[in-house]
Amino acid sequence: MTAQVTRQSKDSITIEVTVPLGGSMLEAEEAIQDGLNEVGLLATGEKLKWFDTDGSPIQLGSVRMTSKGQFSQDYETPYGIVAVPRHVYQTSEGGKTFCPLEENARMVLNATPRFAKVVSYKYAEAGADAVVDDLRECHHRKISKRYVKSLGDIVGTYAVAKEETWNYALPEFERPCASIAIGVDGTCMLLQEDGWRLAMTGTIAFYDAQGERLHTIYTGATPEYGKEKFHTKFCREVERVKEAYPNVPYIGLGDGAADNWSYLKPMTDQQTLDFYHASEYVGKAAVVMFKGKGAKKKEEREAWLGDQLHQLKHKRGAASRLLSLLDDFVSTTLLKNAEDAKTIMATITYLQNQKGRMNYAYSVERNWPIGSGVTEAACKTLIKHRLCKSGSRWKDEGALAVLSIRGLRLTPGRWEEFWRNIDQYGCPKLLA
Repeated sequence: MTAQVTRQSKDSITIEVTVPLGGSMLEAEEAIQDGLNEVGLLATGEKLKWFDTDGSPIQLGSVRMTSKGQFSQDYETPYGIVAVPRHVYQTSEGGKTFCPLEENARMVLNATPRFAKVVSYKYAEAGADAVVDDLRECHHRKISKRYVKSLGDIVGTYAVAKEETWNYALPEFERPCASIAIGVDGTCMLLQEDGWRLAMTGTIAFYDAQGERLHTIYTGATPEYGKEKFHTKFCREVERVKEAYPNVPYIGLGDGAADNWSYLKPMTDQQTLDFYHASEYVGKAAVVMFKGKGAKKKEEREAWLGDQLHQLKHKRGAASRLLSLLDDFVSTTLLKNAEDAKTIMATITYLQNQKGRMNYAYSVERNWPIGSGVTEAACKTLIKHRLCKSGSRWKDEGALAVLSIRGLRLTPGRWEEFWRNIDQYGCPKLLA
C-alpha cells in the first residue's frame, strides 16, 4: 500500500490509500491499520511543515538569528517516523542552534505532542518493555525501550518542574461540596542506592452532603529524609483547595502515626483516626476477653465486638466507655498469658492516645468520612502498582518523574489540562 496526496489546499489535505480486503478478517484489519498509519505519516509530515519559517532572519528577544539552511530531521509520530526538512537557525557568532518548527509544533524531544502524550501515558502504567510490546501489537508502531524511557522521563520531569506554577483547575461538581478529607500515608519502594525506603502519598477527597465522594486529588513523592519536599508539595495543593473552598470543614484522616497528626492538625478542623484501625485494636482485645474454643465463645466474642463497634460509630462518648470496660477487665482478670496481657495493654494505650480523634458519632451524624481507605488505596494505585513491580529498582529522578505523571493521570481532569498547557507553552529543550 502507498498513500498519496490527491488534493491539497491551504487549510486541508486529501489523502488516498488502497487497502486490500482479501484474506481473513484479522488480516484485513491488520492491513487497515497499516493503511491508516501511512495516511497519518503523510498528514503529519505536511502539518509539521506549517510550523517552519520561510528561511527569513528571526528575532528571539534581543538576539537576531539567521537560517543555516534546511536540514532533514526524523520525527517520531503515532504512525511511524517521518522525515521533514526544516530551517535551523544560529547567530552570526555561532553557538546553539534553534529550530522554529520544533518550538512552534510543541515537539517533545523529537516526538510530536500526541505521540509523547501516548507514550508517557503508557509508561506511567507499565515498564518500557511493556510499552514497546503495546505499541507494536496495538498500533503497529516500532520504538525502542530506551526511547520510551527518555520520553517518559522528560514529560515527567517537566510535570515536576511545573507543579509549583501550574495551578490545575478543580472540576465543576454536580452537587455542592460539603466536606473535604485530607490524608497522608507512606509505603516502601526499592531504590538502587538506598534500598527499601518510605515513599509518601497524600490525598484530598471532596464529599457531598450525603458523604458521597465527588473528586480526589492524588499527590506522591519519592523517599527523602524528613519528608520536607513532600510536605511542601502537598501543602501547596491544600492551600489551593482552601482558596476555592474556604468555608467547608476539613477532616484529617490517618492511621495513628504521630507524625501524621502533627502534620495534619494545622491544616484541618478535625482529626479522625481511621475507623478500621480502631476496629482492629478492639478486635484484638475481644479475642483476649473471650478467649476459648467453641461456637458459644465465638458467638459471644462476635456479639460483643459488633456491639462495641456499633456504639463507637454511632454513640457519643463510646470511646471513653470502651476504655473503662477494658480497664475493668484488666483490673478484675488474671491474665496468665503474657502475650494476652501485652495485647490488652497495647489496645488500651492506643485507644487512650487516639481518644480525641475517635468522635465517630459526631462525624457520622454529619456524613463526614471516618476512614482513610482513599489514602491507603492511593499507596497501592499511585506507588505500588508501578514502582514496585517485580525486579524494579529506581533512581530518584526516574521514580519522581513517573510518580508525577501517575498523579496527573489519577486525578480526574489533570492529565488533559497538563497537555493543554504543553500545547500552549511547549516543553522547552532546556529540560531535554
